[in-house]
Amino acid sequence: MFHQKDGKFTSRRRNDEGAEDWMITYGDMVTLLLAFFVLLASISKVDLVLFEQVQAGLAEGLGAEARERPIETLKKELADTIETMQVEDVVGLGEDSRGITIEFASTAFFAPGSAELNPAALPILTRVAATLMGERYVGFQIEVQGHTDDTPISTEKYPSNWELSSARASSVVRFFADQGIYTPRMSAIGLADVAPKVPNRDPFGEPLPNNQEINRRVVVRVSPALTY
Repeated sequence: MFHQKDGKFTSRRRNDEGAEDWMITYGDMVTLLLAFFVLLASISKVDLVLFEQVQAGLAEGLGAEARERPIETLKKELADTIETMQVEDVVGLGEDSRGITIEFASTAFFAPGSAELNPAALPILTRVAATLMGERYVGFQIEVQGHTDDTPISTEKYPSNWELSSARASSVVRFFADQGIYTPRMSAIGLADVAPKVPNRDPFGEPLPNNQEINRRVVVRVSPALTY
């Protein structure tokens, strides 16, 4: 369509198209950013927690509709449970590149040299299991790790800390299964004393009892599938 201005004819359609050129450039930029992040994901180990945060930031910056952030939601639900039950002294909550970590102090959950769960530990484990069975978390994987200190153990049932740590992890997995968690979601790993949080001994080789108590723990790592 043409219109006359100052004795000259100009194309209104061409002017309108020119005004929308920025949208094409903007779309190309967003596509390139998406391709860049896909490339990064394909060649590196993805930090799922960071990925969720970046995704939420991009959505907000692009004016997209806010989406549920499963990792953050799970962490908040677990934190509320721990606070409500007042077990902060024996249950710790954190996160790493793979998801959420729930740490249980072995001294509160097991008798020394035993892999049988203490009755006092069952209520908190029951609440955690109920949370993990929530519909929004059915695709999450659950890895249970058993850790000991470096004090050797040698009993008929547990010849070493490898057997003890594995048995403790298996006890938690078995309890979760009894609560109704789908067993293919879970795995149990015994790590003995090879992954301490703090040194078991001082520079002179003397044991540090407080540190050894910290290292005796069971860690439940909950990892979401990367399907956002």
